[in-house]
Amino acid sequence: MSLIITSPLRGWASALDQVPDPVFAQRMMGDGVAIEPLGDTVVAPCDGEVTTLHDSGHAVALRSPEGAELLIHIGLDTVTLKGKGFEPLVKAGDRVARGDPLIRFDMDAVALAAPSLITPVIVTNAEAFTIVKRTIDAAVGACEALMTLAPVVADARRRSDDGTLVEQAVTLSLPHGIHARPAARIGEAARGFEADVHLLFGEKRGDARSTVALLALGTRFGDEVTVQARGDDAEAALAAIVALLGSDMGEGAPVAPAPAAAPAAALAEGQIGGVIAAPGLAMGPAARLQRAEIAVAREGTGAVEERAALIAARNEVRGRIAARAESAGGSVAAVMAAHLALLDDPELLAGAERRIAEGASAGFAWRGAVHDQIDALRATGNAHLIERIDDLVDIERQLLLALSGVPAEADAIRAGSILVADDLLPSQLVTLAASGLAGVALVCGGPTSHVAILCAGMGLPALVAMGEALDGVADGATLLLDAEAGHVTVDPDAEAATIFAARVAARDARRAAAQAAAADACHSADGTRIEVFANIGTVENAVLAAAQGAEGSGLVRSEFLFLGRDSAPSEEEQLAAYQGIADALAGKPVIVRLLDIGGDKPAAYIPFAAEENPALGQRGIRVGLAHPGLLETQLRAILRVQPVGQCRIMVPMVASVAELVAVRATVERLRSETGIAEAVAVGAMVETPAAAMTADLLAAEADFLSIGTNDLTQYVLAMDRGNPAVAAGVDALHPAVLRMIGETCRLAATRGTWVGVCGGLASDPAALPILVGLGVTEISAVPGFVAEAKAIVRGVTIEAARGHAARALACTSAAEVRALARQFGGVAA
Repeated sequence: MSLIITSPLRGWASALDQVPDPVFAQRMMGDGVAIEPLGDTVVAPCDGEVTTLHDSGHAVALRSPEGAELLIHIGLDTVTLKGKGFEPLVKAGDRVARGDPLIRFDMDAVALAAPSLITPVIVTNAEAFTIVKRTIDAAVGACEALMTLAPVVADARRRSDDGTLVEQAVTLSLPHGIHARPAARIGEAARGFEADVHLLFGEKRGDARSTVALLALGTRFGDEVTVQARGDDAEAALAAIVALLGSDMGEGAPVAPAPAAAPAAALAEGQIGGVIAAPGLAMGPAARLQRAEIAVAREGTGAVEERAALIAARNEVRGRIAARAESAGGSVAAVMAAHLALLDDPELLAGAERRIAEGASAGFAWRGAVHDQIDALRATGNAHLIERIDDLVDIERQLLLALSGVPAEADAIRAGSILVADDLLPSQLVTLAASGLAGVALVCGGPTSHVAILCAGMGLPALVAMGEALDGVADGATLLLDAEAGHVTVDPDAEAATIFAARVAARDARRAAAQAAAADACHSADGTRIEVFANIGTVENAVLAAAQGAEGSGLVRSEFLFLGRDSAPSEEEQLAAYQGIADALAGKPVIVRLLDIGGDKPAAYIPFAAEENPALGQRGIRVGLAHPGLLETQLRAILRVQPVGQCRIMVPMVASVAELVAVRATVERLRSETGIAEAVAVGAMVETPAAAMTADLLAAEADFLSIGTNDLTQYVLAMDRGNPAVAAGVDALHPAVLRMIGETCRLAATRGTWVGVCGGLASDPAALPILVGLGVTEISAVPGFVAEAKAIVRGVTIEAARGHAARALACTSAAEVRALARQFGGVAA
């Protein structure tokens, strides 16, 4: 007898293949249909019983009288919202009829905070029911037919009951307990064995193959569950499920390190583990980011008055942002420039003016105009354009604060505090850092996020991906933030605080000693020359780098000249910028990376077609070769810098020798046309596995190779560093990434070509001895780390570094490599 399942939401129905999450798209949890919601209330798709309602209110499971088990999961990664924006209307155990409301949610709030609103509706007991008909690629209304289910004829075969029951207790490292995604992973693993596997939590017992049963356990981070297995392969099944439960399954919680030759130190009581985003030590009170509530009146007092208020608030915010941009430089200036461009956006201003003319208040008009743009960006479906929503929300809030007179959040952060928050926007960090933060600790985030890069550039110690355990830290609690060992100690005793303060003092002394010797050329302890350069984006960065002892710039991020504007910079404008940097570095080498836009760095004046995966589309040198006028203008500006040859040319995102050959041919033609006799070095960035594996072929055409570890890491690990669901796992010290670096150095050496590293790994103290041991001879770090990098390199011999690197390559995870690094004599622990 068939069973009709109706749609729990009004929206657009599509196949699960369209869900940008492999757990759903690959049907690990079961088969079903996905809905892009157009309504804000989830209703029952059939008569039945609510078997599970997740604590966060984002997911609900039901069982029909016929035994069909259904899961409705609102949005992706919405478990991380911890219930914000969700209003459950039922509870577990309730009986419901088809069409009864189950959950109401704030579509705008959830859409802004989650990667996607797409809502999978899953039949989780596929062994009992199969879908014989479904609605896809069509609009559906709530309570309209979505799927037709038919019962599966039971298999007469039974699993073996042979063997003794085996069991083992395990503490959950999952930051949100067993919710939908981990349940699917557990079920998939359990189905690979003949043994029957169950999880016990308190008085509850759930079949490991059943998503609903696992959700119904109601577990949380740190809970202890018992895994039981019975059958022919029970021991293997038990080991597999226990190992899975003992990990964070890529969700960002602290992971217990696997046994290794150099295990990481276990966390002590009162400590919370995290991923190092920017190294350093900090001690101070916890300061939670408190968002001020902003009341916005709908009706205005008159068009003239409201228009004047909007202009005044906009001028105030604009002045504040411009001042930060002017004083900061580098990546901070780029963020501020993007926000200035948004403030001046004619569509935003026109939308606000129109609403004011219709009688709205300035605040209501501005909010409406911003949300028009947010809707337009979301409608594109382009993930990287949708990322701009965060900037729009930020600008919206800043201007509303100015209109209301409510102090900005930064005003409440005391100097010397350690900021504790779920996550941060780059612009928020820039604002808060100005108040004198000592460090940053985040529940979410990843080690190569923009916030992490900014923290490293500011010399601000930071830990990310710390999980829900950080929620328990009280405002004002004393914290010891150890971004060398990767944990925070909460409310330490007097002895621990004294020991930590001594470490801070010793680190400061080491940094002072490093600064005193910063101007000296860098050699390893046994005399091998290792150049230490700096990554820069502006003349101000170059001045700072020179003061820190940088022996040149291994990466000039020229894209800062191109972003946040309506047209490309002229040749003269570029020449002035490059010449200023060259002058600040007084004849030292300056390696200018050619325009690296596309992907997560779109430019308004370059048309980009919609791309399903921009990180794998038009970006880097592919954009330059597709727009030869843009490329040639930049090359002419670089070639004109005096003295000729001080500025070298670096080609980004190279995937083939042909790309490098094409750029060099253009350089040689322009040299000939402009009468430049001196040779100008042309090198390639190694950011793709293709470049790493063909480094010998590239080296035959390149004067140097430079490894961009941020992009190389995400491509090697197949993890988007901008995706919060996986960002915590994007660690460049993963052995696979280190092997790519080692192979690049080995292959390049066969051609006598030197290899540098200009990615984030060059600013990681734990990585430097390994990089030297792998054969890297040039390191380009953030300016503030240059002196310390020199000191670390001077403390190691090449022989010791090679042995250390070989042991790192034999590790099985980044965590093992970091544990190994903490024991290496060349790195301060």
